[in-house]
This record gives sequence, C-alpha cells and structure tokens, in this order.
Amino acid sequence: MAEAIEPEGQVMTGKALFELGQIVATPGALDLMERCHIDGLSLLARHVTGDWGDIDPEDRGLNEEALRDGSRIFSVYGKGAERCWVITEWDRSVTTILKPDEY
Repeated sequence: MAEAIEPEGQVMTGKALFELGQIVATPGALDLMERCHIDGLSLLARHVTGDWGDIDPEDRGLNEEALRDGSRIFSVYGKGAERCWVITEWDRSVTTILKPDEY
C-alpha cells in the first residue's frame, strides 16, 4: 500500500541534514515506485531531513550518530513487499533507493 511509504498529500519541510551525493535507484525500486505511485523526491526529502521512516529504534540511533561521525545513513519506508530502503554512503557520494532484496 503506497500510503505506508508516502502518505498522499504529505508536504516535506525542514532543512537538509547532510549531502545526498549522486542519486540512483535500482530497477526494483523504480518499479515499486511506479506501481504504487510513490514520488521518489518525497522519499529523498524525508530521508535528508531526518525522517528515517519505519526503521528499528537501534538503527534510528545509528543514523543520529552518523550525522555526527559521517557514517552511512539508512532509512526504511513501507512494510513487507512494498518497502524501499534509502541509503546514503558514509562519504555522502551516493544515495541509493532500493528494495531490500536488491541489497
């Protein structure tokens, strides 16, 4: 269900917390976003402003640390088969949108 990933009509506000670098998406993620009418820019806006989505509380803490120490930043949007990961590499050179089975 697309609403689990991106509620319709949601407006993203806030300041970017880090650089995204080059933005890429895997074929599976592109297919999912098209099928579920998910706006990839909205996912990126959530990710870069600190809305880590549906991640485990431990991973949320790791993201907060990553903002300070420059490690990888990881977000999860959605549940089950209709879930995307957004990962920004430690050096902020690349941000990838992918499905978990493409990792």
